[in-house]
Amino acid sequence: MQLRSPYDREIARLAVPALGSLIAEPLYVLADTAIVGNIGTTELAGLALASTVLLTLHSAAIFLAYGTTGPVARLIGSNRESDAAHRSMQGVWLALILGVAGALILAVTGRPLLQLLGGSGDVLVAAERYLLFSLPGLPFLLVALAANGSFHGRQNTKTPLVLAFVGAVGNLVIELILINGLGYGIGASALSTVIAQFVVGVAATTMVVRWVRSHQVSTKPDRATMLELLGTSRALVIRTMSLRGSFTLSTAVAARMGVTDVAAHQVALGIWSTLALALDAVAIAGQALTGKWLGIGDKLKARAATRRMIEVDIGVGIVMAVAVFLLRQPIAELFSNDPVVVSLTSFILIHLALQQPLNGVVFALDGILIGAGDLSFLAAGMVGAAILFVVLAAAVVMAGAGIGWLWFAMSIFMLARAVPLVARWRRDDWLVVG
Repeated sequence: MQLRSPYDREIARLAVPALGSLIAEPLYVLADTAIVGNIGTTELAGLALASTVLLTLHSAAIFLAYGTTGPVARLIGSNRESDAAHRSMQGVWLALILGVAGALILAVTGRPLLQLLGGSGDVLVAAERYLLFSLPGLPFLLVALAANGSFHGRQNTKTPLVLAFVGAVGNLVIELILINGLGYGIGASALSTVIAQFVVGVAATTMVVRWVRSHQVSTKPDRATMLELLGTSRALVIRTMSLRGSFTLSTAVAARMGVTDVAAHQVALGIWSTLALALDAVAIAGQALTGKWLGIGDKLKARAATRRMIEVDIGVGIVMAVAVFLLRQPIAELFSNDPVVVSLTSFILIHLALQQPLNGVVFALDGILIGAGDLSFLAAGMVGAAILFVVLAAAVVMAGAGIGWLWFAMSIFMLARAVPLVARWRRDDWLVVG
């Protein structure tokens, strides 16, 4: 691995601010986890179930960002900015429609879904309250995702960083006032997130509309283009839902182990998701730069730049692994005042730390192949890894094994993702120009 590369500056220019746009929703949930965890273990367990449903929907809709970045970068690289603007605008319209539909569906199906995840009694009551209070923010969350995809495709990752920072700080301040200051409960935690999502979503949409109008492109909804976006994103949705479905299953398994197990699992999973998106910041650079170089038609630069992205993400993963391992006890104490939950969380964080270098490989290659449009391969590989995880999770349940074995199964899941990705990258099938 080289200490320096001619691609470092361009990768850093995109990856560092891209972190902000990726971690917005996980940061909201992480802040909620820290504050709700100090209300009580029952509330934390309820948050675990509700946030699982919300993050699953967020993951399913991530195609609004990822499915926009690569195509917009390719169109701009091919000097077709008006087409890029049109695609961006239709992505925002599609996000708004899906957000409203998703909120309405969850309003009806939320309770059965939470019960399916293992919710019952007071934990179910807390989970349902958090979920229902969160629903008005969904359309604004999805609109911001679509807008971020447009920003990233234009090689602009600074704007999403500013928006995410404003949203995260605003969410935390409002939450502290409502819960710590005024004494409200878990519903106020969700409400503060909705307010932040509204502000960020409106601001992001306004910026996209201004850019679209600057190219004299219509801002009206185009049904044909939206349907095309849905069709081309099918493989990406399958890939993402297989990933999220695996982690949803892990929460369901943990919930059946006990309240303290699922509470500790929620804390660790929130940290895992946040660290994963930090690694995914390099993947965003991978999407934008791979799309750019392939759009221009330069395979050699695309290959060289992607090699460097993989090296950088492995390095980031190693740093995070060391940090989590050394700080696992104070990290656990930050999210709960229950000594049993703290002890169990600290133990899980050892598993989490060991995963990080491997995660670096996986997320870098994910971004590279998304940017290249190699979505069918990604979907097939993810489905295969998810099937393996289902088998492993079932074995954990049948054996009556503990939470440590569940996290070991999650490590095997990530390994099953990494092997085919590395093999694919070594070949040239994904290097399609134009």
